[in-house]
Amino acid sequence: MADPINVSNATRFVHAGERRDFPGGKPAATPIYATSSFIFDEIEDIDRIVEGGASGYVYSRYGNPTVAAFEEAVCEVENGAFAYAYGSGMAALHAALLACELTTGSVVLASRDLYGSTFELLYTVFGAFGIKTVAADFSDLETLQEAVAENKPSVLLCETLSNPLLRVCDIQAVAEIAHAVNAKLVVDNTFATPYLCRPLDLGADLVVHSATKYLGGHADATGGVVIAKNEFDRPALLGALTLAGGVLSPWEAHSLLRGLKTLGLRMEKQCSNAERLAHILKDSPYLSEVIYPKFFDGEHAIALDETFHGSEFGAIITVRLKEDTREAAYRFLNSLRVCTRATSVGDLFTGIVHPATATHRELSPAKRVSLGITEGTLRIAVGIEDLNDIAKDIENALKECHPAEAGIVSDIPFTNAAAAAQLF
Repeated sequence: MADPINVSNATRFVHAGERRDFPGGKPAATPIYATSSFIFDEIEDIDRIVEGGASGYVYSRYGNPTVAAFEEAVCEVENGAFAYAYGSGMAALHAALLACELTTGSVVLASRDLYGSTFELLYTVFGAFGIKTVAADFSDLETLQEAVAENKPSVLLCETLSNPLLRVCDIQAVAEIAHAVNAKLVVDNTFATPYLCRPLDLGADLVVHSATKYLGGHADATGGVVIAKNEFDRPALLGALTLAGGVLSPWEAHSLLRGLKTLGLRMEKQCSNAERLAHILKDSPYLSEVIYPKFFDGEHAIALDETFHGSEFGAIITVRLKEDTREAAYRFLNSLRVCTRATSVGDLFTGIVHPATATHRELSPAKRVSLGITEGTLRIAVGIEDLNDIAKDIENALKECHPAEAGIVSDIPFTNAAAAAQLF
């Protein structure tokens, strides 16, 4: 305060130490601006910012410097025009669909392999307003074109790598199909990350991330982000943010921004671990199928070449147990000592989940089976631990869930078995 002499202690307690001038040096890391509002010397300054005639921040629902730094960073690595961050990946996806100006009678053509909660959002929230969702196989471009011609969608929605079966979307081809009927293409790039693929470069209009996953990478922050290819989508995405209010906290933004800085290092290690682990598991007598993009052939291999800008194939492996039952899956999961039973992906540690009771729990058993998600299907999100420890832990758990074949022995040792036994 300019003149604290004529105020009471109660007032001093409120204002003491606040509104100090910013120091001369710039902070090396973006500070956490833990404030809901911003004050100005003159009311005219607020008026100019709210009107759009000056830059600045007035209220954190409309913008916060820490959140803006995270948005700018993600925008840069995804080669977008701008980005807005939201409180979760689902909030970001909701905003992206709102930005597509869907109205009663609009059709969303969605990849049949989407994350279960994405379908719940489409059917429950958007369906209540008369917006129709049609599922299609995006890996069959001829069938997709027929579905587009028949349904005349306003939006096509897909994932770069589908959850959990890792089907690869040929984004460039799908974008051409979408734009031929003036539809927008929205791509969830959570599993691939900009380290492996930049969908906007391939023709997508909006890219969505659950930043909770690989962008953050440390299991300590929840958030989402939408990156747009064109400036004309800014008002709609900003409106979805400020009016629906699903804003990202500056604390979460700080954690996510810090995590993003090591995305390249983490993904390099995780992709390397996943590829080597996939080759090990491919020979396991306890598994009937190992799904990993490097093993794809035919149209999926072509899509992989067209979509990914490197020779790495992601950090997720999906396997099917030879005993394809929920009981065997549970025995496997409960036998893990190093790998975690975690429903998320992208963290530093290896997490394994049972899609039938987690990511796709909302779907009927018949629908899950039609998609290829059986009771013995498991999704492995590979972390940065020592590969030998990951592989040994998984193999030991596989033996536990297939007791009849317990005589089979592996020569893959823990690097530190005693330490591993004490982890969980």
